[in-house]
Amino acid sequence: MNLTEKTLSSETVYEGKIFTLYKDTVELPNGNTALRDRIEHNGGVCVIPLTDEGDVIFVRQFRYGIKELVLEIPAGKLEKGEDHRECGLRELKEETGADCDEFVYLGVAYPTTAYLSEKIHMYLAKGLHFSEQKLDPDEFLEVLKIPFDEAVQMVLSGEIKDAKTQIALMKAKMLGLDAVYAE
Repeated sequence: MNLTEKTLSSETVYEGKIFTLYKDTVELPNGNTALRDRIEHNGGVCVIPLTDEGDVIFVRQFRYGIKELVLEIPAGKLEKGEDHRECGLRELKEETGADCDEFVYLGVAYPTTAYLSEKIHMYLAKGLHFSEQKLDPDEFLEVLKIPFDEAVQMVLSGEIKDAKTQIALMKAKMLGLDAVYAE
C-alpha cells in the first residue's frame, strides 16, 4: 500500500532565523487533497558530557517557547551544511567549556514528525577537559553536574522533561555507555 503524500504546491508563510514555515497542498494516497503546515529546520545536536566520576554535565536555561527554565544536556542547532559531529563538539565547548577524548554517536531522533523536519543527532562525550565557556552573546545558562543514574531517575520521575535529553540519556543507559573509566 502506498502511504506517501505528494506535494502539489508550497507557499512560504514565514522565514525566520531558526526555521521556515510553509503551507503545502498535498495529494493523499486516495487522490484527495489536503493542507499541511510544515516547518523546515536545519536540525540539531545534543551531547551527554560524562565526567570520569560518572556525572553528567547539564545546562539549565530559559526556553522561550514554553516560558520555563529547562534542565537539558548541551545542545544546539546545525548551521546549513554543517557536519553534526563538528556541531556537537562546538556546542560542547561553547556551553560547558569542555573538549573530549571520546565522542560516541548515539543516533538520531525526530522530535516532532507531524510538521517539523528537525532531526537531532545525539552524542556521548567522555574524557572531558575543561577550559572557558564560549557562549553566544544571547545565550545565558547555568552549568551543573548530576550523577548519571540520578539523571536517569529524574527522566523516569518526570523531573527532566526535555525530549532530546530523555532520549539520549535512556539510550546511553540501555546501551551500557554510562560506564566510567576505571583508574
